[in-house]
Amino acid sequence: MAKLYFKYGAMGCSKSAQALITKFNYEERGMTVLLMKPAIDDREDAAVVHSRIGLEAPCLMVPADMDLFKLYTENYRDRDVVIVDECQFLTEEQVDQLGQIVLDCNIPVLCFGLRTDFLTHLFPGSKRLLEIAESVTEIKSVCRCGAKATVNARFDDNGNVVYQGAQVLIGGNSRYEAMCRRCWLRKKKEQEERGIIS
Repeated sequence: MAKLYFKYGAMGCSKSAQALITKFNYEERGMTVLLMKPAIDDREDAAVVHSRIGLEAPCLMVPADMDLFKLYTENYRDRDVVIVDECQFLTEEQVDQLGQIVLDCNIPVLCFGLRTDFLTHLFPGSKRLLEIAESVTEIKSVCRCGAKATVNARFDDNGNVVYQGAQVLIGGNSRYEAMCRRCWLRKKKEQEERGIIS
């Protein structure tokens, strides 16, 4: 039986690389893949999944109002698997639609993304995936101190960690860094002692 998979981790843990490697593995076995990501992720070439290690592949961009079950059944029914990068940006309804693809079409759907934002709060798409996915796996990454990284620390233009603001701010290594919670809280205390409120 097919499953809905959620593979999550902090920034820089190779989520996109894992999505692209998974795509390659299916295609190497003669299967067809529908690779997609939410349209809100408009970094670099919009319709391409990029990894920091240089892997990339074209993908379908899906806006927040697109019905993913309808998209699959009407246009991509011939695909053997669905892979979603940056799945944290999906709506809860879209996650349910991916789950419907699994149940009604018996097609595996693999979702790769962040679990939480820069304030350690769940993204709506990630929350729903944690609730309904049949398989949830963490892709681990490491803080500069050597501990397990769990926080996606956001930085301002002056290199200060940001502790307030909108949940979504698209950016890569220049804007975010994976940290352990201890280092993230220590940085907050240090900035507060210096009068820096970000």
